[in-house]
Amino acid sequence: MSFLLDANALIALGWPPHEHHGRMIRWFKAHARHGWATSALTQAAFVRIISQPAFSGRAIGVGEIAEVLLRNMAHPRHRFLSLDFGIEQVLGSCTGGLRGHRQITDAWLLTLAMRNQAKLVTFDGGIGQLLASPEEREQHLHLPA
Repeated sequence: MSFLLDANALIALGWPPHEHHGRMIRWFKAHARHGWATSALTQAAFVRIISQPAFSGRAIGVGEIAEVLLRNMAHPRHRFLSLDFGIEQVLGSCTGGLRGHRQITDAWLLTLAMRNQAKLVTFDGGIGQLLASPEEREQHLHLPA
């Protein structure tokens, strides 16, 4: 089983000052050999969020942040997952239903993971609401310990 990193997990992995960096490094050492992935959404979020001075504490160029991301993606077990589906597939995957606008990106990432036989790695336990049963949450979501 491979893993798709949500933006929060990817940021924690690639940004040492992040509060969950140590947790993600431990998770990565234990699980990366099974394969891990990013998507256009998670890559864009990584660059967008870390380049904000309010997040990083200083002005950092987009190019510099992109280089950090590229170094992480050079890992031999990394793969890029393409968002090659639409809302119909997202609605069909989210058996718990979509209840609000803040769930849209999460639903797309969850669907992407499911379509690629991967688990979505996230610190956002609320994503589990998108799935109707505990069995589905166990099968498709992973919250790093």
